[in-house]
Amino acid sequence: MGRLLRTNAFRLAALYFALFAASVLALLAFIYFSTADFIERQTEATIDAEITGLREQYGDRGLPGLLEIVHARSTALHNNSSTLYLVTDAALNPIAGNLSSWPRARQIRPGWIGFPVEVRTRQGDVVESDALASVFVLHDGFRLLVGRDLRDASAFRSRITHTLGWSALLTLALGVAGGLFMTRNMLRRVEAVNRTSERIIRGDLTQRVPLTGSGDEFDQLAGNLNAMLDRIERLMLGMRQVTDNIAHDLRTPLSRLRARLEVTLLERPDAGRYGEALRETITEADRLLVTFNALLNIAEAEAGSRRETMGVVDLAEIARSVAELYEPVADEKGQSLTVDSDAVLPVQGDRHLLSQAIANLLDNALKYAPAGAIALHAHGADGTARLEVADSGPGVPADRREAVFDRFVRLEGSRSTPGNGLGLSLVRAVARLHGGEARLEDNNPGLKAVLTLPMADSRSLPATRNAA
Repeated sequence: MGRLLRTNAFRLAALYFALFAASVLALLAFIYFSTADFIERQTEATIDAEITGLREQYGDRGLPGLLEIVHARSTALHNNSSTLYLVTDAALNPIAGNLSSWPRARQIRPGWIGFPVEVRTRQGDVVESDALASVFVLHDGFRLLVGRDLRDASAFRSRITHTLGWSALLTLALGVAGGLFMTRNMLRRVEAVNRTSERIIRGDLTQRVPLTGSGDEFDQLAGNLNAMLDRIERLMLGMRQVTDNIAHDLRTPLSRLRARLEVTLLERPDAGRYGEALRETITEADRLLVTFNALLNIAEAEAGSRRETMGVVDLAEIARSVAELYEPVADEKGQSLTVDSDAVLPVQGDRHLLSQAIANLLDNALKYAPAGAIALHAHGADGTARLEVADSGPGVPADRREAVFDRFVRLEGSRSTPGNGLGLSLVRAVARLHGGEARLEDNNPGLKAVLTLPMADSRSLPATRNAA
């Protein structure tokens, strides 16, 4: 309970409870005072109506007629015992009515007085009650007092007060119970997140925050946390895979390089052999540098460090320029490379990174489709620039098309084909940097690599490019 009282959830519930209690008490007070005011107005209206009637009788029948009516109303069996009458002379001596003397009254306001009065209950008991009366002055100093004892009104107000008091206590009790229940429920949901977090901190990345299925904000938070944990788990798995692949892709050439140098040193000194060993060493070092540069380019693209230097470039022109560089390679391998593009395809981006991404797609197509046609398409529609590199090679299984975008992932287990498994990783990083996406599709037969980017306004292209 002590920990519960220290939680923000309890403080928030207590604040809402305080506002709710204040609202309820204000409402009950309004009901009480409104009811009391209504009862008082009804009492005054009854007295005014009674005086009006007696005044008319006095005007019609004079003082004897008034005394007769007051006497009859005071002594009649059907007389309402709560109504008070008194007619006095100028010296306030009683003449008629059910009051034995002029009361010791206090003036409430002009024409209205209040005083204590003894009344008999239905059980025959005599009790003291407050009374409200109005005084009407007749000719020659005679006075007429008409009033009502407030016993029934006081009893009604007491009943209202009693009822409202119990209502307030019940409301407060329900508010406290509801606040504790809500606080405990919120704390239970938060504790579930804390327990999951503690298990994850201890190294169990398979833990997930439980969902209740209510779809409330806690479920939405839990869903987002679980999605984040899934992403972290995939990244950790990817990191382990990357470590294994780096151990293979970098250790092997380094070991080869070291062994070559060691063997060269053990052999008989020969200038020609030394030169050949140095050339092979430089080749191995170049391969290592290519791998490290690819890793740096991917990291740079994922970090978005070059986003501020982007401008509007022509993706179609970049695609044609890169394809022109790869046409001799395709001819040398007996492959055909065709280009089909719009005249102008403006996108907001980095020319160097886009060129590198297109080059990686073409390089993969030339590498893994040893024979056949390779087609490069670059078109725009509905505000989206779509670049496709299609080949007729063996393709990629549908269940591996997402995995090949990870670093150092290669489909062949032997890893004998030249390459480092970073080409598609760079393509996806560049696509995300430019607000687009990269994916693989069937070409039937073969594979189709698709790069989609949001188009820009062609009027923002350099003037020379627009003129072209």
